[in-house]
Amino acid sequence: MKKQLTLLSMLFLMLSLLSCNHFSDEKLTDGKNLFNKHWQFVKQNNGITIEKVIGEDKVIHWEDISFPHSANIEPLVIKGDQWQGTCFYKKQFFVPKKYSHKHLALYFEGAMQVATVYLNGSEIHQNKGGYLPFYIDISKHVIAGERNSIVVQLNNEDNPQVPPGKALKDLDFNIYGGIYRNVWLIVKEPVHITNPLEVDHVAGGGVFVSYQNVSKSSAEVNVKTDIINESLSGKHVYVMAELHDGDTVVSKNSSEVIQTETHTTQILNTNLQVNAPKLWSPSSPYLYTLRVKLFADDEEVDSESYQVGIRSIDITSEEGFKLNGEYLQLRGTNRHQEYPYIGYALSDNANYRDAYKIKKAGFNMVRLSHYPQSQSFLNACDELGILVMNAIPGWQYFGDSLFQENAYKDIRKMIRVDRNHPSVILWEASLNESPMTHEFMEKAHSIVHDEYPYNKVFSCGWINYAYDVFIPARQHAKPPFYWNNYKGEKPLFIAEYGDWEYYAQNAGFNQKAFKDLTDDERNSRQQRGDGQKRLAQQALNYQEAHNSNLQGDAFGDANWLMYDYNRGYAPDIETSGIMDIFRLPKFSYYFYQSQADIDSTSESEFSQPMVFISNYYNDPSFLKVKVYSNCDEIELKVNGNSFARQKPDNDRNSTHLEHPPYTFLLPAFTPGKLEAIGYVKGKIAAKDIRQTPEQAYGLKLWIDESGKPLQRGNDDIVFAYAAVVDTSGTILPLAENSIRFSVGGDAQIIGANPTNAEAGIATVLLKVESTAEMIHLKALSDGLTENELLINLE
Repeated sequence: MKKQLTLLSMLFLMLSLLSCNHFSDEKLTDGKNLFNKHWQFVKQNNGITIEKVIGEDKVIHWEDISFPHSANIEPLVIKGDQWQGTCFYKKQFFVPKKYSHKHLALYFEGAMQVATVYLNGSEIHQNKGGYLPFYIDISKHVIAGERNSIVVQLNNEDNPQVPPGKALKDLDFNIYGGIYRNVWLIVKEPVHITNPLEVDHVAGGGVFVSYQNVSKSSAEVNVKTDIINESLSGKHVYVMAELHDGDTVVSKNSSEVIQTETHTTQILNTNLQVNAPKLWSPSSPYLYTLRVKLFADDEEVDSESYQVGIRSIDITSEEGFKLNGEYLQLRGTNRHQEYPYIGYALSDNANYRDAYKIKKAGFNMVRLSHYPQSQSFLNACDELGILVMNAIPGWQYFGDSLFQENAYKDIRKMIRVDRNHPSVILWEASLNESPMTHEFMEKAHSIVHDEYPYNKVFSCGWINYAYDVFIPARQHAKPPFYWNNYKGEKPLFIAEYGDWEYYAQNAGFNQKAFKDLTDDERNSRQQRGDGQKRLAQQALNYQEAHNSNLQGDAFGDANWLMYDYNRGYAPDIETSGIMDIFRLPKFSYYFYQSQADIDSTSESEFSQPMVFISNYYNDPSFLKVKVYSNCDEIELKVNGNSFARQKPDNDRNSTHLEHPPYTFLLPAFTPGKLEAIGYVKGKIAAKDIRQTPEQAYGLKLWIDESGKPLQRGNDDIVFAYAAVVDTSGTILPLAENSIRFSVGGDAQIIGANPTNAEAGIATVLLKVESTAEMIHLKALSDGLTENELLINLE
């Protein structure tokens, strides 16, 4: 009995220690260790101070969390009252004794926005800025062979010296608190390849990949590797670079062998010749694997791997944008990185799904508005073939000298972190819509070229000064021509269009046919639940503006915007997205999808024939049937009878479109079925059907995986949808039923629950925990047949 009590006491003590200290027993290995699990979190309240946190005050009630993490679950519509304040994260971890002479570092991909880091009770680092990573060498602070305690004090309150700098109540987006991207613990030998942010080297740090003499027959891949010797003696070092095409090494070369002394850095250059390279482009986003190995005294001591794409770009005012020597018109959008409820705390897979939807919508380009976004999103752009305009944080604010210095640092960080992505073609080293001085713009432009000192590198800014490319919004000019009469020397890209000119200037339409529209009906800010007439108007706004942009010399444009989002200064959601905040499409989504050409030689799902009927076929007064398609002809059938077969529209809003829509005017409304059949070269290529909805019967349930199946083990998160349907499965577009979701398995529902359907569909977020293997999702609504979904996880 006494022995049993002793064992129980020991067990209780161990559990208490684990509970109090939240000790992580995860095994460290050489290289990058994902450090997202086994953290604890608390907001600063009830007298909680950093001293109490470091002193492990037992009164503090910690929440067990993992990254990515939002400091606050917000309501769907934040109404200008987003949480701001100080919070704390802590974690205990063990460093084996054998790592006592290793280089150890922490790498935070994103923490909003002033982070003060403590290790074993001492402050070791402070980072200002929430949109870019930071690197902390902890080698001298870690106690090998013992438990170590890390604490991060994080504050996302207004800070006029940290870009974007503007107070949240006046800002056009939200600065959500939390450590919302991945955290890594890096273990390396004293002689190693540096991280891009480990050393403050202009155009240095880590591995820098660039390309010269790129053609279909050959290309040169230049690999510049920044190394450091933190050992106690000098070393003979060299780098070997290998370019892999799958399992095949297509090129391999080594740098010269050099002597590096203790506590010094060196740059090693390696050039690779590639014959018949597979060039990266939006239509063929081919990626090679580059492996860089570092040898010290003939022993391999470090290695890094990257996905790289061989391509060349050029931008001129005379010929526009050229990719691999061929002209390409950019058709783009803008993206904010927020989700409802959780703010910026998206899983890597969720970021991929956002990129997938952009590609699926027919875009070949995205502007990161108005800040750098995650590596997982850029990796997805590389993989899917989406060109990127990268941007430093900024919007309608130009601060003091400290603010400006921090903005310069952001430019350097952005380029050092993102320079190897083949998708990135433009560097927006400009504070969006902010009254920058000439001195600031000159220096910002200069920093871009200092950090990327090769030909065909392009800075851009919204003011026509200093930068390589001029990127105004459409509304920065006046109707009716906007930028179509632009005669400047710089290449022109229209970075925003389709919203403000219809919302505030209200000048988009000058046709008499639209004189009776109210302001709400006329503008581009439309919710999915606002009805098909207003959704059709939003799509027409974008069509008119995009068609107008194509009449000038701009080499591309980016609509405002892809997804609806919350704003600090406004009590409502900004709804000019072509998808809503839940990533459900509006009619305008399909207009853009129709502008992507069909590639008959490709099996890619992004270049196939498509047809979409932008009419619910439920309203006798809405007899205009507009069909979006990239096909040659459309035949419209009403209840099985052919109504018309015709070519695309030829009106003032379609003159320069790749694929104008098709407009059919029905003489009367006959309930039943509309069918649009798309023909390519006389053969049926795609169809769409719209069925008049009948009485509500049940629920249809699905999740949005968008190219990435829901995964366990990485805090993956997806949208779960429940639609009100009739007996034939047709969604009732006017349904607003209250729907409750429930989940079985290691998962949780985030968001209002129950929640009302909007335009027939209710949405929540579904988050998967690490141990889940199967999830049982169910949706219920009074008077309707319930539905359930079994999800097997990878």
